[in-house]
Amino acid sequence: MKTLTVLSRKGGSGKTTVSVSLALAARQAGLKVVIADIDPLRSAAEVVRSRPEAASLLFETTASKLFIVQDACRQNGCDLLVVDTPTAPEPDILRAVNVSDFCLAVARPTALDIAAIRQSTGLIERSGCPGLVVLNQCPPLREGQEPTLVRQALGQLHFSRLPVARSRLRNRAAYQHAFAQHRAVTEWDPTSEAAADVLKLLAEISESLALRSAPAGETTSPARKLMERIAPFFAAA
Repeated sequence: MKTLTVLSRKGGSGKTTVSVSLALAARQAGLKVVIADIDPLRSAAEVVRSRPEAASLLFETTASKLFIVQDACRQNGCDLLVVDTPTAPEPDILRAVNVSDFCLAVARPTALDIAAIRQSTGLIERSGCPGLVVLNQCPPLREGQEPTLVRQALGQLHFSRLPVARSRLRNRAAYQHAFAQHRAVTEWDPTSEAAADVLKLLAEISESLALRSAPAGETTSPARKLMERIAPFFAAA
């Protein structure tokens, strides 16, 4: 089992959107996924707790209980645990980072978000956990080119020792429509640009997560299904 922690020290970055979107996309592809919502606001829980499978999909818990959650997930054959963190306090976020196999630091391409991302990347760097910075709520491409706002943000992120994800999540209404129905964009409209954005990001981090590969002779394992689903996005990521 692998643990993916999604964090941001600034509210409004879309951290929960990233957490839930990746978790449900991986689950949709066949992996056994659990979301641990340790944010007192319980935003991730608001999206998924009304789903029929919520009892096996969601833990509404605290940072201090993550070890217990991880143990329960391992015993139940979970493939991926996704942790949605609060923006504060720092010790709670650090607990989540320290038990993770991979971290995503989320930021919008704004001056205030880029300034705040230093705190998130600092926590990840001190822990030694591998990770990525992902830009969220980016404006759409203009004639195939990144808008000035995104290009400026990318330039300002050179301070980080963490690599910046090649994939970016755009500012799309599809997320709100999907979440209103307690679904991911990959479920609400699998052919949408929003779904493609999520799958590109999932493809980019999948190798770092090192999700279990299919046993010899088995062609329908969850990991194989996941890789088949996201493979077309590797070249585009």
